[in-house]
Amino acid sequence: MNINELKDQICDVCHKMWQLGWVAANDGNVSVKLDDGTFLATPTGISKSFITPEKLVRIDASGAVVEGAAGYRPSSEIKMHLRCYEKRDDVGAVVHAHPPTATGYAVAHIPLDRYCMIETVIAIGSVPITPYGTPSTYEVPDAITPYLPYHDVMLLENHGALAVGADVITAYYRMETLELNAKICLTAHLLGGEKEIAKENIDRLIGMRAQYGVTGKHPGYKHYRED
Repeated sequence: MNINELKDQICDVCHKMWQLGWVAANDGNVSVKLDDGTFLATPTGISKSFITPEKLVRIDASGAVVEGAAGYRPSSEIKMHLRCYEKRDDVGAVVHAHPPTATGYAVAHIPLDRYCMIETVIAIGSVPITPYGTPSTYEVPDAITPYLPYHDVMLLENHGALAVGADVITAYYRMETLELNAKICLTAHLLGGEKEIAKENIDRLIGMRAQYGVTGKHPGYKHYRED
């Protein structure tokens, strides 16, 4: 895929996130790793509804802008994105957003770590909450680092959600799966509580990831509630 097609994909994802109500004002950010080791990233201070290809910036591994329109710089959360690429060679894209129901769990300090929904078990597994970190500082990348070897999706305490993938569409789909799962879990809670799938069936579902070509990491049966 050429760089123009990648830029179009990033913009499409940004617009979808805004349309779905996962971001407001200038919230959220998206990045993609390029073959030469540089990255495309959404700029700071611009609504995802207004993102266009020429507004994206290209940065190096230190976060310095190597290509971009005058006055544009990457999101202040780029440190979190770069940590994902640094720790995971398989990560080709990072998506950060504030999907309301999933972020509600992050604000309530309730991890989405119960295996209740078949598709969610296969796609992302349990979703932990990473410790609080002040945005734009190294507290956030430091908080997510212990979880990156096991999880492709994380809730950020009192903040939002993070999803990584081999490409930007995969990362976006994981965020979509997270938010739908949060809505389903909340509905189940109102109806008397989630009922987990039996362990032997969870193991079978996890084993089906290869059959479906699912990439990335999976925490397995362990919930990592103590992480």
